[in-house]
Amino acid sequence: MLPAIEVSSLLFEYPGVRALDDVSFSVAEGSVTALVGPNGAGKTTLLRCLAGLEEPLLGSITVSGVDVLEEPRAVHRRIGYLSDFYGLYDALTVRQCFAHAAAAHGVRDAALDAAVNRTAERLDLADLVARRAAELSRGQRQRVAIGQALIHDPQVLMLDEPASGLDPEARHSLALLFTRLAGEGMTLLVSSHILAELDEYSTHMLVMRQGRIIESKPLGGAASGTRQVRIVFAREVADLGAALAAIAGIRVLEAGARDALVEIAGDAQAQSEVLRALVLAGLPVTAFSAERENLHQSYLRTVAGRGQ
Repeated sequence: MLPAIEVSSLLFEYPGVRALDDVSFSVAEGSVTALVGPNGAGKTTLLRCLAGLEEPLLGSITVSGVDVLEEPRAVHRRIGYLSDFYGLYDALTVRQCFAHAAAAHGVRDAALDAAVNRTAERLDLADLVARRAAELSRGQRQRVAIGQALIHDPQVLMLDEPASGLDPEARHSLALLFTRLAGEGMTLLVSSHILAELDEYSTHMLVMRQGRIIESKPLGGAASGTRQVRIVFAREVADLGAALAAIAGIRVLEAGARDALVEIAGDAQAQSEVLRALVLAGLPVTAFSAERENLHQSYLRTVAGRGQ
């Protein structure tokens, strides 16, 4: 299966500033990738290059099988893009904003009403379609902007700070929407400073710093074939680390007197076999649960590991 996004040796410069420096990475189809890094890392410039809005000095970009540098208009039909600073036509109603965006993305007249209604439902805007954009709150305007990027059901959706201005309930609804879109096969690349928000739906992490990619990896260990598991025991176990290390399939990450964090290679069946081995070894297991490193922890560990 070809990646949804493939970038090779990308170089981009503003006067006196190298914004992207030999950037290479790929994004798997159906994934939700969190693009993270400090201000000035190059995230927005990268997204604009992927969307065909900026032309790099060197390198290649392929999105959904289309060469962005050779066919920028063709790629616009396959992607949805929301910039961090977006604009709405204040005199238009929400319905008209969606209809205009749909037409601009090539949605046929016969399918336009259905696309508008579907998008309004997705963004919880069905009750506001007759209201002008100028009359909407900050959060409602943000949802309209996201809807405009989604209206044509793109194969790849790229969003720069999509939850800016949304209240906690709206952010949660947005996370559910992104999870659902990924489940339907859409690929998402989302840049945000709110790591806790990204953690709700991201499957992969792409870390930028000073115009370079310093980490690209799956989250939660799923793609690497390992799981972190927290094990709790009914009583203190003497030399718990050594006792666990003697069990096949376990790598001990940390061990206390009555609990431990371990890494187990393999799928759910492998986990069940490890649990069975623990019980047969006479260890008094009372809890055995998967533990996922959150995005914030993973990001900080990546930065610390690079000495940044």
